[in-house]
Amino acid sequence: MCIAEVLRGEPLVQSALANDAILGLRSLSRLRVELVDQVADQKRRVLAVLDQVFPEIEALFSDVFGKTAMALLESYPTPAAITQLDLEHLTAFLRQHSRGRLGQAKAAIVYQAACQSFGVTLALDALTAQIRLLLVQIRFLQQQVMELEQQIALYLSPIPQHLTTIPGIGSVLAAALLGEIGDVKRFKNAAALVAYAGIDPSVYQSGQFQAPRMRISKRGSPYLRRALWQAACGARQYDPALRKRYEKQMQAGKHPAVATGAVANKLLHIIYAILRDNKPYAPAVDNP
Repeated sequence: MCIAEVLRGEPLVQSALANDAILGLRSLSRLRVELVDQVADQKRRVLAVLDQVFPEIEALFSDVFGKTAMALLESYPTPAAITQLDLEHLTAFLRQHSRGRLGQAKAAIVYQAACQSFGVTLALDALTAQIRLLLVQIRFLQQQVMELEQQIALYLSPIPQHLTTIPGIGSVLAAALLGEIGDVKRFKNAAALVAYAGIDPSVYQSGQFQAPRMRISKRGSPYLRRALWQAACGARQYDPALRKRYEKQMQAGKHPAVATGAVANKLLHIIYAILRDNKPYAPAVDNP
């Protein structure tokens, strides 16, 4: 009855379905986002356990989940395990896994930190098992992300697109943007695409109260908004025109997130024009 009422009384709006390639990009890109989030979740769990077992290790390496630190944690996840090594063996281990970047000086710092660690010693076997199992999960998920990115590149290669001509946008981000936007012709203008991405400003108002600050509406596709934000962070570094726009916002006293949002808004207008005209990006430094 509901369907009959709609057919009887309401004008029908045609819905455009994405083609096979776009649907493939969308599904693979969304799966990649989920896996990347899972990696981040597992890393947070590892850090929570390390805060109990070896809290000093975060200060020893620029990235606890870099190759050298990961190898160290997989082989010697506790301070007690490290202190059982002699300095020569620890030095050789760090030098091997860092490809010669780290040597005896770093080994001495790590060894001293392990000796002076105030990490817990209760239930240490259980905590050690957690660290090793979580690290295995992280490596497995990272491998899946790499395989997905290769598959995404295969799907993207036959599609005519010029999004990768924008500085800071590689095949992964281009695939995510294309998969979420689909046929750009379904948007009557760039403003409609901005609204679909949910980065258009919205005003909170209730009765006579009106919020002094505007925030983005966050309507539409969260996957598109995420990819666009990542692209904006890259573009503000590598694209002279968009970097100039970002700096102008910062000089006006805007918060970095607000300034990045302005870059994302401008970037989406650029993306709309590129997809509409099917032409490479031509930056205009004088008109950011």
